[in-house]
Amino acid sequence: MQIVLFSKLLTTTDLGKSLSIPTTSLGLLLLEEGHLEMNLNVHDDSGQEWIFPCSIQRNEDMEHVLSIGWLGFANHRDIRVGDKVSLLVETALKDQATAARIKIEVERKIRLFGKDIWAGVMYLLLE
Repeated sequence: MQIVLFSKLLTTTDLGKSLSIPTTSLGLLLLEEGHLEMNLNVHDDSGQEWIFPCSIQRNEDMEHVLSIGWLGFANHRDIRVGDKVSLLVETALKDQATAARIKIEVERKIRLFGKDIWAGVMYLLLE
């Protein structure tokens, strides 16, 4: 089962500085009280694990956001402004216990047979 924690269209800031998401979108990703930094372990479509350093910051509206250092991943995957990124929680039954992991998905809008569709960036790189 998958639960979407967060999804957004990417901006220049997301790809030039860090990916920022509102802390209210975190759901299950709660930082321990008093901690302002953590590492976020995520898995991409191929199952590769990525470790993103994160910190809590305030944006220009004085709201708390989670700033995610993901530029290495973004550059490796040729992620672009306008692509859509989603963070999901995947749960599975493993050895009679529930296991959960965070998954990252990146999609790009492409035009196919006159219609706009969203396709995983990983698959676009295989062309």
